[in-house]
Amino acid sequence: MEKFIKRMINVTKTFLPPQEEYQEILKRAWDNSWITNRGSLVQELEENLLSYLALNQVVLTTNGTIPLQIALKVLAKGGEVITSPFSYVATTATIVWENCKPVFVDIHPEYLTIDEIKIEEAITDKTTAILVTHVFGNPCNVEEIQRIAGKYKLKVIYDAAHCFGVTYKNESIFNYGDVSTCSFHATKLFHTGEGGAMFTSDKELQHKLFYSHNFGHNGPLAFHGVGINAKMSELQAAMGLSVLPYMGTILAERKKVVDFYNANLDFSKLKALKIRKNTHWNYSYYPVIFESEAQLLRVEKALSYNQIMPRRYFYPSLNTIDYTKGQSMPISENIASRIMCLPLYVGLSENDLERIVSLINTNLC
Repeated sequence: MEKFIKRMINVTKTFLPPQEEYQEILKRAWDNSWITNRGSLVQELEENLLSYLALNQVVLTTNGTIPLQIALKVLAKGGEVITSPFSYVATTATIVWENCKPVFVDIHPEYLTIDEIKIEEAITDKTTAILVTHVFGNPCNVEEIQRIAGKYKLKVIYDAAHCFGVTYKNESIFNYGDVSTCSFHATKLFHTGEGGAMFTSDKELQHKLFYSHNFGHNGPLAFHGVGINAKMSELQAAMGLSVLPYMGTILAERKKVVDFYNANLDFSKLKALKIRKNTHWNYSYYPVIFESEAQLLRVEKALSYNQIMPRRYFYPSLNTIDYTKGQSMPISENIASRIMCLPLYVGLSENDLERIVSLINTNLC
């Protein structure tokens, strides 16, 4: 009976700023009678984000998947796209959706990002782009990927959905690749409810990305080329403007949770994510890798019985889903069967963390 009265602990929880602060910002959109089509709140959020991230250009979007679609449409041009099988399904789905062919390359067993030493053997004369994921905010080997892309004249798109605030060698991770994309979904560190962004340092490419997300418009009556509607609304921007001032608190509170797990989990029977050297990480997720799938399922069952809901993320390995033709990726498939993300969010108490850790450690044997 006890388990039914315990509060449920989910794998994540949306950070919400004080409602009155959101409403105060939102009132400006009401006063202007301007809800979409690049209003003042969207423009202000662009400026604030560029300042916070120390970047020069951004295109804000209505969700975090459509930037991948636009980047592929502009850069991949229907060719083969080198990608990782260890990511959220949106990474592969967008490649297929944009009439490109995903070509999987297996992952590094510790960093969990694409194994860069295996990329070149997957390149053919039909390859047009590399689209890979900075997994759980952990950067790919961006230098080697750029070297390969330069050698074969390929475009590089990074799915950086988990990477808000991540820096590599003291530079925003969004500065790498031809285009980097980010998700501002409600489950992310920084969010606009739903939303996303595209980043590039190339001004000409920025222009293409911008008109591509706005029906191709060049002013109200002229068009540069084909485009779709990917614009962020003022309602979303208002949420972003009210969340952004709390980023210091969000990062600090999440770090406390990560530090607790690091100090108290039994790592004689678990493995943690290895963060790439020279990375300032953002505590976006807390994945643990079990010795076996059976061990994972045993722990998951014990947690679920106690109203604690972790997530098997990422599972399954994307090369095994029905529309990807079943290329074998042994490392990704093995890791995907044994990895699980633990609860991590602002407001997770030490008592809750003690209960989570105790349940995990006692069910590892």
